Amino acid sequence: MSERQQGTAIPAQQSGSESAPKRLPGGGQRGGPHGGMGMGMPAERSLNFLPSARRLMGRLRPHRLHLTAIIALAVVSVGLTVIGPKVLGYATDLIFTGVIGQQLPAGTTAEQAVAAARAAGNHNFADMLARMDVVPGVGIDFTVLGRVLLLALGLYVVASLLLWWQGWLLNGVVQRTVFQLRAEVEEKLNRLPLPYFDRQPRGELLSRVTNDIDNVSQTLQQTLSQLLTALLTVVGVLGMMFWISPLLALVALVAVPLSVVVTGQIAKRSQRKFIAQWTHTGELNGQIEEAFTGHELVKVFGRQREVEAAFRAKNDELFAASFGAQFISGIIMPAMFFIGNVSYVAIAVVGGLQVASGSMSLGDVQAFIQYSRQFTQPLTQVASMANLLQSGVASAERVFAVLDAEEQQPDPAVPARVSDPHGRVEFEHVSFRYDPDKPLITDLSLVAEPGHTVAIVGPTGAGKTTLVNLIMRFYELDAGRITLDGVDITALRRDDLRSRIGMVLQDTWLFGGTIRDNIAYGRPDATEEEILAAAQATFVDRFVRSLPDGYDTVIDEEGSNVSTGERQLITIARAFLAEPSLLILDEATSSVDTRTEVLLQRAMAALRSERTSFVIAHRLSTIRDADLILMMEDGRIVEQGTHTELLAAGGAYHRLYQSQFQQPVSGDDPVAVPA
Repeated sequence: MSERQQGTAIPAQQSGSESAPKRLPGGGQRGGPHGGMGMGMPAERSLNFLPSARRLMGRLRPHRLHLTAIIALAVVSVGLTVIGPKVLGYATDLIFTGVIGQQLPAGTTAEQAVAAARAAGNHNFADMLARMDVVPGVGIDFTVLGRVLLLALGLYVVASLLLWWQGWLLNGVVQRTVFQLRAEVEEKLNRLPLPYFDRQPRGELLSRVTNDIDNVSQTLQQTLSQLLTALLTVVGVLGMMFWISPLLALVALVAVPLSVVVTGQIAKRSQRKFIAQWTHTGELNGQIEEAFTGHELVKVFGRQREVEAAFRAKNDELFAASFGAQFISGIIMPAMFFIGNVSYVAIAVVGGLQVASGSMSLGDVQAFIQYSRQFTQPLTQVASMANLLQSGVASAERVFAVLDAEEQQPDPAVPARVSDPHGRVEFEHVSFRYDPDKPLITDLSLVAEPGHTVAIVGPTGAGKTTLVNLIMRFYELDAGRITLDGVDITALRRDDLRSRIGMVLQDTWLFGGTIRDNIAYGRPDATEEEILAAAQATFVDRFVRSLPDGYDTVIDEEGSNVSTGERQLITIARAFLAEPSLLILDEATSSVDTRTEVLLQRAMAALRSERTSFVIAHRLSTIRDADLILMMEDGRIVEQGTHTELLAAGGAYHRLYQSQFQQPVSGDDPVAVPA
């Protein structure tokens, strides 16, 4: 693997230091200068549920006004719903009283009916009559009953409308919160240093900013309203239960601690499974993304079986974690139903005895049974949401890990400006290393004069690409400084610094869109004439004219419908259009044919005129005319000079040049080395 393939100017493609291991399409670990120990690794500690949940809820704070309205609507809606069973209980009492009154002899009083029942030895019936507002001989008053039922219907209709309004407001709050969270993550990614992406597999990072945020949205949407309604219902129903019968209320409350204990024990066991589920989801996404991106490479080397095996292994891990999380948390619902049914039976038995003894009316027992159901239902809902809550908070913690990642050093509050730009670059005793234990560049000093072309050559891993990445300030120096026209690059805003630099890489990167759009990416405000001029100067126009749609040809992000050399030409045209004062060419012509390379050398010569240029090259034939050639080994400049001077010196550059151009000979024939 070439050094150029291990570094690039676009963060999405950056893969770490020049010695960084790459993940194979078969599923090996993507590395960086830190050996691939990124945030995509499985969590070593359990999810800290409560702090993460509080932090997630804290993101709703900017919507206090709407939340206040949501709570008020929920209170009124739940209050009306809670009153409903009591009203229906009164309707039941009207029916029951009418039925009993119709069976009693007309013309007697209620007291006489009670006395007659006691005289007959029917004391339970007498006690029940004593608590009823019965009129002997009078049946059901359907007028009053109709009014009561209409009142109950009105209560439930209004409660439903208020609940719908509350849900509409809550949906707006949740979506705005998630919208802001996505925006913050996007802004955070732009503030993260390049080493973060070195350690982070792209699929894992994509999973965090898509799957995990979607899961947070779903969790907030499905749980907030239900949790609020459930809590208010528990409070309201509990109050009504104690008002109707303290004894039955105590019987119902026995289910609460039992439910809490059961839910807590089950949730504790499912918590670790949910963490593993989302971790494996991110890692599986990373494997899929790499396998699809390197599909041709997988085919060429016949590694389909290895890719499939790696996918199956990770998919099995995800299946096991997901199945375990859902199965364990799914036990909560049956357990809660069982506890609720036991409570229901106990309430029915005790309530029936109280009706028989005259301590309660039948309508109150009916209302209480409804309340007991309303009381256990929110507890069951909360229990059923336990898996969703844990899954959502686990995803939120993964998103928060991105938001909490250490950012790149901020731009200076009062940035310096290059008043007289010429493109003079100076390295002053620069030292840099990816790994603290492995020095890469040590005490490097050099000067690139304005308008000169500086070629950087050397074996793989010598630090060539790192050198230009430091100029771009993709990484921060360990020691020394780099100046641009006498100004320390750390005193400039990154945008200002990079706007002065054009970079053409060996690894091309095209965006989804037309060829015109990709060229114009170098300078969005360029006119059509300027775009065409850049395309003609870099010989893009030559092959674009042969395409059916010309410059409107749509290419995908991988540029699979144009050849590798054509992709390279488009990236060169993009840099040409940007008109930078400092140019960096990193094996920019390695993917084009020999004839095109000759033409491009002329275009690049025109592009480099009056600009300081850094050229990284493996083919030494392309940099013979450079004003200064730097020969690097182990992060140090071991030789510098022109092509002729370095060949005459007979040192490291001469040996490298000889290794490229020596001709194969037979026997003891001398080696032919061109001058």
